[in-house]
Amino acid sequence: MVFERRLEDNLFAIREELLFGLYQHSRYERFTIHDPKERTIHKAIIKDRVVHQAIVNIIEPLFERGFIFDSFSCRVEKGTHAAVRRLRMFLHRASQNDTKTVYALKCDVRKFFDSVNHLVLLELLAKRIEDPATIRVLKNIISSFSVLPHTGIPLGNLTSQLFANIYLHELDWFVKQKLRVRYYVRYCDDFIMLSLSKTEAVVLIEQVDAFLQERLKVQLHPNKVHVRTWTQGVDFLGHVLLPRATILRPTTARRVIERATRENATSYLGLCVHADAYEVRRTIMNKTNI
Repeated sequence: MVFERRLEDNLFAIREELLFGLYQHSRYERFTIHDPKERTIHKAIIKDRVVHQAIVNIIEPLFERGFIFDSFSCRVEKGTHAAVRRLRMFLHRASQNDTKTVYALKCDVRKFFDSVNHLVLLELLAKRIEDPATIRVLKNIISSFSVLPHTGIPLGNLTSQLFANIYLHELDWFVKQKLRVRYYVRYCDDFIMLSLSKTEAVVLIEQVDAFLQERLKVQLHPNKVHVRTWTQGVDFLGHVLLPRATILRPTTARRVIERATRENATSYLGLCVHADAYEVRRTIMNKTNI
């Protein structure tokens, strides 16, 4: 509200700083959320968030056209529900409608946002952006935060969502073009590859982890790499996919029921629409008297 009182003056002031190379990113406000696990968020001031939005508006189209279809995080007409639907379609295809055993290799990059290498990220940005002034602004934003020297991007920035897709597009390309994995879905740093052989899945783990460490300076989380058959249930983005149903992950279902109130019930009921969650839906309606 304070920024908006002198909106035009503030916007012209930001423009002048950007035009003359005077823009400097400010410090972040740090706070913690639980969604459900604890995450540390770094919130930029309004002025910097305006710059972040402007940057994304300009550079996102340059990269968006090169992203693979099966990258679902923070993209138009994508999202978690679309990713789960796509994975279910892939499981049907790979198993030939559940007539063959299919193995789902689920992986997670260890502390991804804290581990992004600034130099690698700038190198990837420079592949598509030739304007030196824009690169200077991007360097300023990237260097405004670090966990270790030249490492880490903040969870709170709009730019971080785009940076994550640019960074992990290298993984997408490696998996699709080098490893020739036909069935692959990624949502931010969570991704799944399908295989008809458990032995092949184990080899894929080694190849992907080696690429991540060598090229992107990150690594797989050793405790979050799982190989499961479809009949055992494939856990992905708060859902468990089975041949005859897609259910909410039990922890997700419990959290939804615990948090449901008359004020937010519609939102949680909407979540149930995307899964076979009749019992969860009925419990929410009974609890909130809807």
